[in-house]
Amino acid sequence: MASIQTRWHITGDFLENCNCTVVCPCTFSPNPPLTRVPTPGFCEWAWGFHITSGNYGDVPLDGLNVAMFGYSPGIMAEGNWSVALYLDGRASAQQRQALEAIFTGEASGPMTVFSPFFATILGVKSVPITYHIEGKRRSVEIPRILHAAVHPLPSTDPNNEIWALNAHPFSPKLAMAVGDYNSTRTDYGISWDNSGKNGHYAAINWSNA
Repeated sequence: MASIQTRWHITGDFLENCNCTVVCPCTFSPNPPLTRVPTPGFCEWAWGFHITSGNYGDVPLDGLNVAMFGYSPGIMAEGNWSVALYLDGRASAQQRQALEAIFTGEASGPMTVFSPFFATILGVKSVPITYHIEGKRRSVEIPRILHAAVHPLPSTDPNNEIWALNAHPFSPKLAMAVGDYNSTRTDYGISWDNSGKNGHYAAINWSNA
């Protein structure tokens, strides 16, 4: 594994699509974050990431994509999550080690907010991942495994999204969104369809500085 002492920095974009109705009570409620019961009583979500530019020490990470899915059996802050990590199949061995360190929280950074809740790592796979930004729409796809896409919730200004500030550890400014039709996932014996369910997207600027 890559050393947790290595300095790193990435910028790019991320999307999220979960099985809560809009708006997700795990993030937005009178309770502290992650302490409200998810809409269906459990949470199933996908995260997709595109790294526009970045490095892990002297290992460049420009242009690479990452995806993660997870399952929480109840209130998210109570832990016991099962997660799976998918790394860009174009990445070299060094790049895969770097991405795994960053996105499991081993190398510090924003993912350490969530990594203490990871009880089961279902696996880490190197796969083809595409991440698209089309105007205000975001999508991530892994052939035969994941298709997740989100678009912004309608706002009073058709030219601008509804933005939430300081609501998510991945980014200080988060666009409120909803899952497109056919936002689905199948792997590790788990399948779900989060079409029409809660979503977010945002620019990211992460480091372990």
